Amino acid sequence: MTILDGKKTANDIKDEIAIEVEAIKKKDGKIPHLAAIIVGSDGASMTYVNSKVKACTKVGFNSTLIDLPENTTEEQLLHEIDLLNKDNDIDGYIVQLPLPKHIDEQKILMQVDPNKDVDGFHPTNVGRMTLDLPCYLPATPFGIMELLKRYKIETSGKNVVVLGRSHIVGRPISILMSQKRPTGNATVTLAHSRTENLAAITKTADIIIAAIGIPEFLKENMVKDGVTIIDVGITRVDDHTKTRGYRLAGDVDFKNVSKKAAFITPVPGGVGPMTIAMLLKNTLLAVTKNNK
Repeated sequence: MTILDGKKTANDIKDEIAIEVEAIKKKDGKIPHLAAIIVGSDGASMTYVNSKVKACTKVGFNSTLIDLPENTTEEQLLHEIDLLNKDNDIDGYIVQLPLPKHIDEQKILMQVDPNKDVDGFHPTNVGRMTLDLPCYLPATPFGIMELLKRYKIETSGKNVVVLGRSHIVGRPISILMSQKRPTGNATVTLAHSRTENLAAITKTADIIIAAIGIPEFLKENMVKDGVTIIDVGITRVDDHTKTRGYRLAGDVDFKNVSKKAAFITPVPGGVGPMTIAMLLKNTLLAVTKNNK
């Protein structure tokens, strides 16, 4: 069994990006600038955004964090987005989700300039991804593809089961894995909470991408020997044996499923770091795209 080390792989990608940024600086080119908007004080979101800011520093990017209070109105947030859309120094930006309940997430994401949408959530980028046209790929699916590529895991002709149909992970990764590309050409089944006889489906899978949002949902008796497991889930589970009172759990029962897996991602340290690395890669792409 081989651990797919997302943390190490993400650091390798960051080192590669840092070299490219250094080359840009030597030519007096445009230094990549990534901005992030966060509304409210959700602990997980704050941790994630801070990780993105640190990653920018590591690779030599400029970064801007716009930290807004929980009671920010939808109109105020739209105004901040409009400012970022018009700011020529900002190459790409993200709006950290989830947003407070009084704000319409879809309305906000629609307002983001597709040319600066480095999260890959705008319908323009989603549509271009579906048609296999140049675009910003959603960071988490992009990270999964890169992890499979760098560990040389064969996907062509393989049976892939995706658990979860979210617009952020499940649906886009199912499209990408089915496309005619080096990491792709797979036969993909998209399963979800309403899927009947789910274990019978997952037992046939060569690769399982678990993004269903239920801690330790995928059990040992649901997979075959030699399977590759990509665990996207991360949930805080109460654990009074831990100093902080909780532990982080993925969507996969790692302890038992890993006994049958050929390759598996850990939680934490698997897909999460890859998501941030690919966000940086999209921002680097934005510099070239927006400054031609």
